[in-house]
Amino acid sequence: MAPDPISRCPVTHCLGLIGGKWKPVILFCISNGVDRFGAMQRAIPGVTKQMLTQQLREMEADGLLSRTVHAVVPPRVDYALTGRGQSLLPIVAAMRDWGLADRAAG
Repeated sequence: MAPDPISRCPVTHCLGLIGGKWKPVILFCISNGVDRFGAMQRAIPGVTKQMLTQQLREMEADGLLSRTVHAVVPPRVDYALTGRGQSLLPIVAAMRDWGLADRAAG
C-alpha cells in the first residue's frame, strides 16, 4: 500500500518538528540569546515548567537543540541551536515578520 499523501507532505514534516504553540517561540528565544531554562520561562508568558521541559526534550530528541550541563553548583544547563535548528530560523523570521505586519494592519 502506498504511503498516504499527507504523511509525505513536506509541510506536515516541518509541522511535526516545530508545530504547536511553543516550539517556534522557543526557537526564536534561543536565537536571540535566551538559552537557559529560567530565562526562557520568563520570556514566554503562559508556558508552564512542565510544558517547556517537554518541548525542549522533544526538540533535543529531534536534533534541533543541544543541551549542555555545566558541572557547577547550582547546576547550569544551556540550550543551543544545532545546525538543523538554525536551518529553521528563516521560517521563524518569516512568522515574526508576518505577525508584525498583520498586527500593524489590524
